[in-house]
Amino acid sequence: MPSVLFYVRRVVNIALFGSPDACYPNAMEQGVDAARVVGERRGGGSAAHPSADASDVCRMGVADLTTAYRSGALSPVEVVREVLDRAEIVDARFNAFVTIDHEGAMAEAKASEQRWHAGAPASGIDGVPATIKDIVAVRGQPMRAGSRATETLPQPVDSPAVERLRSAGTPILGLTTTPEFGFQAITESPLTGITSNPWDSRLTPGGSSGGAAVAAVTGAGVLHLGTDGGGSIRIPAAFTGIAGLKPSYGRVPAYPPSPFGTLAHLGSMARDVADARAMIQVIAGRDARDWYQQSGDFPPITDRAFHFKGARVGLWAAPASGGVDPELAAACEQACRLIEEAGAVIEEIALPSFPLLEMFTTHWYAGAAARLAAIKPEQRQVCDPEFLLIAGEGAALSAQDYCSMSAMRAEFGRQMDLLFSAYDVIVSPATPIAAFRTGAQAPAGSGYRRWTDWAGFSFPLNLSQQPGCVVPCGMVSGNRPVALQFAAPRGFDHVALSAAVAFEAMAGTENITKDHGSNRNENS
Repeated sequence: MPSVLFYVRRVVNIALFGSPDACYPNAMEQGVDAARVVGERRGGGSAAHPSADASDVCRMGVADLTTAYRSGALSPVEVVREVLDRAEIVDARFNAFVTIDHEGAMAEAKASEQRWHAGAPASGIDGVPATIKDIVAVRGQPMRAGSRATETLPQPVDSPAVERLRSAGTPILGLTTTPEFGFQAITESPLTGITSNPWDSRLTPGGSSGGAAVAAVTGAGVLHLGTDGGGSIRIPAAFTGIAGLKPSYGRVPAYPPSPFGTLAHLGSMARDVADARAMIQVIAGRDARDWYQQSGDFPPITDRAFHFKGARVGLWAAPASGGVDPELAAACEQACRLIEEAGAVIEEIALPSFPLLEMFTTHWYAGAAARLAAIKPEQRQVCDPEFLLIAGEGAALSAQDYCSMSAMRAEFGRQMDLLFSAYDVIVSPATPIAAFRTGAQAPAGSGYRRWTDWAGFSFPLNLSQQPGCVVPCGMVSGNRPVALQFAAPRGFDHVALSAAVAFEAMAGTENITKDHGSNRNENS
């Protein structure tokens, strides 16, 4: 029987194109249906929050849901059923999902309901609905990674993070959209078309975890698993006004390994930082399948409060590439004044002096070349042309080029560790620009050629592997969210998260938590 989404798409196609089976002309060659690029035609923004038309249930977070489960006021079955309906609506509007798994999610919800009725939930997030980015292995689902060149066979096993979510009793709603192999910071792919931003559907939600960000901000799930190789969690979190954590490298196990190597991190996305923290607490830990993980244990991720009074805060104001939009800079400066007024000692810092854009693109393009090498030559014509370009540039690098940059990266990482040791937390804009029009990697007229040119607040932390947590801090013209990034020393993810929680409460941003403190001595 066709899903609700099937009928919604037919209605949208009739309204836009006069035919229930119409295809948007620019997508016809790639076989992308009209509803999956409808955001480009719809246009327009709204002052209302993207979750304003969602039910109260769909806007609930971890604490409220589990409290309701414990009291019997709600059951995971009714919550997941309602959130699945919401996911269908959100996908029809903004193209956030590759797959919505009604049958699997409802089966997991029923099992969760039984555990709650027995007074034996599997974890603190049992029954809380989640999504997975379609670049992570999910048992029983194909892993297409936004590509028409990938296999359609179901994955035989879950990745470690998904396995941990299932063990925690989390119903998996479905898979969210990504650009091809997660290679760019917008979410547009040959497989699924354009994912658009719910604040204004003419704009990009960023990427590459753009589908996850859209699902989060609209109420189509509570917990969202993303990946971040150069900003792919933090950029869409900033562009859509949610929270996102790129943890310390190795905090969350990854398998199969990413072709982008030790740049690639798995992390959490949610409407507020507390929920992102609840998710990372479940998916973090050692797994023997991830050879890259360090052998020792990281400090635990606790809920301990961060206190700005007396805290040493480094202000990272200049991105590693490009400049900062003046309006966005002003919003972030105002947010930093709140931190200073709360008693923090803020000192402007500069990153260690290295050719960071070249360092990052050397590693990133080499990873793209490695991924392309695994695709049969006759299949490559269906790949994103821009992906083919950077893969070609990566293939042209010599072994000496790569090894030289790897050695330079090690020295950069050493100096970053020293820099971070001098501060309790380092704060920066999450991005130097706000969301821009879909269909390009950079804003028109900006002078930027590729997304890497404007991602200078994100990719340095992939190179040096410190945790970075993004939290909304305001809006700029065009009703576009902007955000701060809180970064901490490697392994001190709890500090980055707790500082972001404290800022949420202090600034009064959407879906804030309530507790913040005033004593510096408890931050480490």
